[in-house]
Amino acid sequence: MNSKLRAIALLCCLGASAGVLAAPPADLIARYAAEARAADAAFAGFSAERGQTLHRTRYGLGKPDTPACTSCHGDDARAPGKTRTGKAIEPMALSAVATRYSDPAKVEKWFKRNCTEVLGRECTPREKGDWLAWMTSQ
Repeated sequence: MNSKLRAIALLCCLGASAGVLAAPPADLIARYAAEARAADAAFAGFSAERGQTLHRTRYGLGKPDTPACTSCHGDDARAPGKTRTGKAIEPMALSAVATRYSDPAKVEKWFKRNCTEVLGRECTPREKGDWLAWMTSQ
């Protein structure tokens, strides 16, 4: 009997932990949605399809050696990537690394750096939300 109660308690704790891990991406997406609506009253929501296109398109507007997100992160968001210097990058898909988007400050830091390197400018809130919508669906 005692072992059954412990098992139930453990499952409840695991379920609560999964909910905590799921909150930050949802919070970030909600924040980007508010920012996108403020920038464009016609904003109608994020699109994982647009996020995938953003990830895979070769822009060539930023640094020459990083014309696309796939330059370092690869085509498969569930697979590891590699920086130009050879340093490993964990997979970007939420399904591959459940804690990937748990720190909003880190997410912002990497959006700023990577968007500038690939697009030659910072990403818009809609682009960030679209990209996160795709990564959380992977």
